Amino acid sequence: QVQLVESGGGLVQPGGSLRLSCVASRFTLDDYAIGWFRQAPGKEREGVSCITSGGHMTYYASSVKGRFTISRDNARSTVYLQMNSLKPDDTAVYYCATYRTNYPLHSNNWFRPNACNYWGQGTQVTVSS
Repeated sequence: QVQLVESGGGLVQPGGSLRLSCVASRFTLDDYAIGWFRQAPGKEREGVSCITSGGHMTYYASSVKGRFTISRDNARSTVYLQMNSLKPDDTAVYYCATYRTNYPLHSNNWFRPNACNYWGQGTQVTVSS
């Protein structure tokens, strides 16, 4: 059974930084594109960023572009999300997920939660003064 575990969330002041980690176990991370999604109270889950299996392509939501950076270390079975210049609107539970095998990942569809089949349990990020 695929397992994904997120960590690195917490409380941070506006303008601060956090780095989230998503560690994979019981499967080969190299084979999968990985996405970061988030869900704020009362809102739908939304795509934040995505990285292809080889790390050659990345995608970002317009709301985080220029502030967040996704990366992966397949040798460590880990995907990271570096979040800088955090804003209160970034407050949410952040999830990592694997994209379905052979999903036609593209700039106009990576952000859809139904593109993913395995999810972590989430990590809370709160941006507040």
